[in-house]
Amino acid sequence: MTLKSKLMGAVAAATMLSGAQVAMADGHLSEITVAYFLEWPMPMLAAKAAGTYDETLGVTVNWVSFETGTAMSAAMASGDVQLAVSQGVPPFVVAASAGQDLQVIDVAVSYSENDNCVVSSALDITKDNASELAGKKVAVPLGTAAHYGFLRQMGHFGVDLASLDVVDMDPPTGATALAQGDVDFACGYGGGLNTMKESGNVLLTGAEKEALGILVFDVTSAPAQFVAENPDLVAKFVKVTADANAEWAANPTEEMLQVIADESGQELEAARGNLATFAFPTIEEQLSETWLGGNAATFMKGVADVFVEAGSIPSALDSYSDLVNTQPLEDAQGM
Repeated sequence: MTLKSKLMGAVAAATMLSGAQVAMADGHLSEITVAYFLEWPMPMLAAKAAGTYDETLGVTVNWVSFETGTAMSAAMASGDVQLAVSQGVPPFVVAASAGQDLQVIDVAVSYSENDNCVVSSALDITKDNASELAGKKVAVPLGTAAHYGFLRQMGHFGVDLASLDVVDMDPPTGATALAQGDVDFACGYGGGLNTMKESGNVLLTGAEKEALGILVFDVTSAPAQFVAENPDLVAKFVKVTADANAEWAANPTEEMLQVIADESGQELEAARGNLATFAFPTIEEQLSETWLGGNAATFMKGVADVFVEAGSIPSALDSYSDLVNTQPLEDAQGM
């Protein structure tokens, strides 16, 4: 199966599921389900462990871990998940471009160093001779931030996508395939990327990617209907997240780090290393032009256009501005 047909299958699934969304208005909910990633240490996990979300929202919050942002989109489309924390921009764009009615309500994390492609040490390929990747086999989680970064890096190095054997694998599976020599290079994030690095080297550093305009950040997303019908609950959710980020920024204690590590399923030092390269924009920063005030929608359009050019999705929206809803953050500012 080709790269295009595999991703198009995911797009079609998102489209078919988009009509299945169900939401209930504030005051009628007794519980919600939130998607998140394991091996992805974030301050909000400390609030999760303390039960702060349940207490503040007044509902039971069920947390379900996922391996990819595309799976998060499908779960929101089916109505199984109401909020997705740290969904990558590319999977959000893929789903939205297919017609799924999702909204960005928060910038979860920026992490240029924690999403990358790793080439097997056996190949001795670096950024200086990356053109030699032509004809190689690569593991990529399709429709994710890693997929977008892969496309942009291959374009930068002049590697013909048609020459590559692209296999759709989540990061942990891709890391195993790289270690076993089943693929020549692999792209991923989080714990999967950390494991990949044990078998090879990255092509570009985070700073080098940013210089090329390859941004890497995740969002908190939700079905538009759910946000519209539960504005107070959604605002409280992003407020709890912002407070946890502020607490970590002001006083990153070992105790809080241990809780975050435990909740993410990571060893303490692995979590420490990841957090050292994460940035968590404040509410004020998120509402600025740099993020949700303008640049985020422009960036999403750029991601969509790259996917269209690569033949990964059939078409892009004219604009993604309407998919960014800053009202929850604005409401949270006053709480």
